[in-house]
Amino acid sequence: MFASTHTVALNGAVGHLVDVQADVSPGMPGLTLVGRADLALTEGRDRVRMAVVNSGLEWPSTRRTTVLLSPADLPKSGTHYDLAMAVAILAAAGTLDTAALDACALIGEVSLDGGLRPVTGVLPMVLAARQRDLRRVIVPEPQAREAAMVPGMEVLGLRSLAQVVAELRGEEVPPAPPVPAGASGQILGWRGEDRLEEVDLADLVGMREVRFAIEVAAAGGHHILLRGPKGCGKTSIAERVATILPDLEPDVAVELMAVQSLAGVLDPVRGLLRRPPFTAPHHDASKASLVGGGHPRVRPGQISLAHGGVLFLDEFPMFRADVIEALREPLESGDITIARAEEMVTMPAHSLVVLAANPCPCGNHSADVNGEPCTCREVERREYGKKITGPIADRIDITRHVRPLQPHEYDPGEVPESSAAVRERVVAARERQAERYADCGWRLNGQATSTALRERWPLVAAGQAELDQLVFAGKLSRRGAVRVHRLAWTVADLAGVAVPGVREVHTALRLRSGDPLLADDYHRRRRPVPSRHGEPS
Repeated sequence: MFASTHTVALNGAVGHLVDVQADVSPGMPGLTLVGRADLALTEGRDRVRMAVVNSGLEWPSTRRTTVLLSPADLPKSGTHYDLAMAVAILAAAGTLDTAALDACALIGEVSLDGGLRPVTGVLPMVLAARQRDLRRVIVPEPQAREAAMVPGMEVLGLRSLAQVVAELRGEEVPPAPPVPAGASGQILGWRGEDRLEEVDLADLVGMREVRFAIEVAAAGGHHILLRGPKGCGKTSIAERVATILPDLEPDVAVELMAVQSLAGVLDPVRGLLRRPPFTAPHHDASKASLVGGGHPRVRPGQISLAHGGVLFLDEFPMFRADVIEALREPLESGDITIARAEEMVTMPAHSLVVLAANPCPCGNHSADVNGEPCTCREVERREYGKKITGPIADRIDITRHVRPLQPHEYDPGEVPESSAAVRERVVAARERQAERYADCGWRLNGQATSTALRERWPLVAAGQAELDQLVFAGKLSRRGAVRVHRLAWTVADLAGVAVPGVREVHTALRLRSGDPLLADDYHRRRRPVPSRHGEPS
């Protein structure tokens, strides 16, 4: 007899529907599994057989059983195929009615006693099942809440294979033993939104130029580099960038949650994510942990876990050279692609990258540091600075030199703006961008293509002439000129200007080069935003 069930194969955060076809017929007893299964999946033959037997169900031990994972040319890995394989074999053996399997996806690992254990990636699997018009999914009970995040799906969370069979037969579901310790979920200590609730821009005094720079970065999605001696506040300001970002768009929140599900850090109790994430990996992190990797299944890295939020790389020159070079693609495109001999996985990585660097390894090579002389040799300072030159520096939109607050700069009567106040201006600027780019494949100035900017949203002639002169003089690369163009639009959006003029271009150039800003640069952003028609006629 023949029967077929459905499950999902994952390629990164993208799911592909897989038909698990089972045939039980006369022949040499045994179980054959075909369809490009990896080792963990191949071992599932023994798990499935013992789970069926120990659940008190009949295993077709006197007949030949063949299981095909279709499409056969798609690589498959993981243990979440176990439940679909077990149910398909039971249906082919006549234990279940095949009609009960229509439009139903089965996801879960089985243990030898017939219990169901959680697996990673349930959310993207259920999303893929819904896209293929399946309306019912059976998952391990601890992950029912995660699966239920997908609208329009009937979710059944069960604890054992025996319960699954009873449910498919329409019988009373038998009780199951409690979920064993360590099998109730996959939460690995994700810090999520909690950290963002602990900090606020109102905690920091001074830093007017840096405050304006991170506001521009947040409004337009521009990457930013903070340079300065140790203890000057680089980390404090970076930790507060996410607090001025708008709430996540629903589609971005779902993408982020799918990535978290793959990484095993999704907490379904929180529901749909609302606030942007903030991740800050240590400078000793490996390339795989930062951009993604692993074996046999590719796991998302920190840059994907920061999708829609902030990736903070403190002590950036201390990161390994291969890690720094791996950032080229995500800094430019907002995606990270991991290619291997038999698969190619693309993960979302539209994060705002904040880099922080000391002037030298010891952090004291600065005129602003008193009493602590630099102990680094000149060659050490040169090697340290080389990490932020060339292609990586060209992909950073904004550079700011952070100085310690001097006594004469401290104003005891100053009331720093809160993150909520700054976020209102960021939201207004992003609304202007959303209207301007409504028919495009991007949402922010930092993502706009050079062709679109040149043809549809050009700078004023005088501003463009200044950029061209800098390019011809070798002081600005073509990529740098495009990034100044994007920055000028963001500065204009914050100031409520319909089209960026020479003043906005000058502000953008100072932001990119790291030159000191003028007081007029960061005061003009306080102007109201009267019109949201950004495309010139």
